[in-house]
Amino acid sequence: MDNFSPTQQQVLNLLNQYVEDELENRHSKGVLIEFAKQYENCCERTLTVGHFTGSCWLVSNDGDRVLLTHHKKLERWLQLGGHADGDSDLAQVALREAEEESGLSDLIVEPEIFDLERHAIPARGADAEHYHHDVRFVVHATGSEDFVVSDESHALAWRVISELVDDDEAEESIRRMARKWLKRS
Repeated sequence: MDNFSPTQQQVLNLLNQYVEDELENRHSKGVLIEFAKQYENCCERTLTVGHFTGSCWLVSNDGDRVLLTHHKKLERWLQLGGHADGDSDLAQVALREAEEESGLSDLIVEPEIFDLERHAIPARGADAEHYHHDVRFVVHATGSEDFVVSDESHALAWRVISELVDDDEAEESIRRMARKWLKRS
């Protein structure tokens, strides 16, 4: 029997419960599980080969829109999210990041994984290229939708989810999550 740290075990338990229904993304679960098994400090930003991050598909009160950020460092429109910084409760990481990056309160996170992705982060300054093993959760806005742009973003915008599915300018993972959301609704 494998001997995993509490951090690894919590992440592995979460990942093992997830069922991916998008064919093009089925490999992500296995990649993330192997990463969690390999590194005891898999949720630490100091793990220079990569680390787990928590992101959110932050949906509006009516469920028709998602809040995206024009990320300063990556110069792309993405979902909100960030580093776990040692926290293996990745749903809470996603919720924390949603609150910090949007200024919204009255948010509710679904505890089940919504989407997974492993993607390369380019070298920047003293940080070498590395991988984010991104675990994504649905977060619901239940109060005011008046956001505040954080220092990590050029801008934030509520986007109509049904329009993202066929938006060639949108990242593939955003289009995939839009398809998943619409299939669910």
